[in-house]
Amino acid sequence: MARVVVTIRIMPESPEQDLNIIENKAIKELQNLGLEFGKKEIRPIAFGLNALIIYAIQEESLGALNIEETLSKIEGVNSVEIIDVRRAVG
Repeated sequence: MARVVVTIRIMPESPEQDLNIIENKAIKELQNLGLEFGKKEIRPIAFGLNALIIYAIQEESLGALNIEETLSKIEGVNSVEIIDVRRAVG
């Protein structure tokens, strides 16, 4: 089975939101959907606001999941966007 890497950008509601709390909740939700956590990055956006970038791995056979809708329900999250999906090599 092929695996894909899904890159997800999570924007908090404000610069004061604790991205570690959002990250922990997002990882749990992704695991509930059948994805594995790969890694994370914090990217500065503007005026002290940072985006949380999560790389998750899923089996290609799972198809499209409701990732954005699921993660949008986390407290403190303003928006969620899948910014890339690639077939994993190896």
